Amino acid sequence: MPTIQTKHSHAPSTELYYETYGQGRPVVLIHGWPLSGRMWEAQIDALRHAGYQVVAYDRRGFGQSGKTATGYDYDTFASDLKDLLDTLNLDDVTLVGFSMGGGEVARYAGLYGNQRVRSAMLVASVAPYLLKTADNPDGGLTEADVEGMVQQVAQNRPQFLAGFTKKFLNWDTHAATLGDEFLDFAASLYLQASPVATQECVRAFGMTDFRQDLAKLTVPTLVVHGDQDQIVPLEASGARVPQYQPQAQLHVMTGAPHGLNATHAQEFNQLLLDFVKR
Repeated sequence: MPTIQTKHSHAPSTELYYETYGQGRPVVLIHGWPLSGRMWEAQIDALRHAGYQVVAYDRRGFGQSGKTATGYDYDTFASDLKDLLDTLNLDDVTLVGFSMGGGEVARYAGLYGNQRVRSAMLVASVAPYLLKTADNPDGGLTEADVEGMVQQVAQNRPQFLAGFTKKFLNWDTHAATLGDEFLDFAASLYLQASPVATQECVRAFGMTDFRQDLAKLTVPTLVVHGDQDQIVPLEASGARVPQYQPQAQLHVMTGAPHGLNATHAQEFNQLLLDFVKR
């Protein structure tokens, strides 16, 4: 299996599994919780046929990457991303972060500036800060919400994630298009994940503040978010990014749920290709 070894000094070293296709300027795809790099199938095809090298990797704890006991925080995730870019010697990269993957993009900029990065997309992203606090009243989650999700995952992970996936896709609207087989496909991805990683990443994406990180994301940045997102509501996340990075462009996809790369693949792929070629 193609893997790279991480070198982060504050977390256990592990192997990150990745897949790479095509030739040309690189695009790195960063998946959402609780999936893996395989969530990007439709985008991988679009990018490789358009003449780009596309790299999709599995975050530590997910997919075919190493399952460490600790290290499920955004400083570690950003360091893992840096190790991937450095080991594969990828330059002039477009980073595409979906949902919790948007946090990796933001924290990478916060820690490392824009090294190796040409541009960035935040797709249905958790940035800038989901937790409701005194100085962040517009966040989408309370601490009780976060811990409630953790407990549901701990008590019956398959049952919770099956329901989560339907909400992820606004299933009542898109079931006829995607088919029940797509639910089986999603389950095949999220059940590969470590139960520990699945729990700890809820705390990571639900309670990490990316506001200062976004200020350092000074490359061209496109924020894409669905106005029917039930998982990471537009008003609590994507719509707020320009407050912290005024250069970021916001594109709202009408009628799109959280999993818009699947339900609205053609529309999303056109946005992706148009942005990457800039």
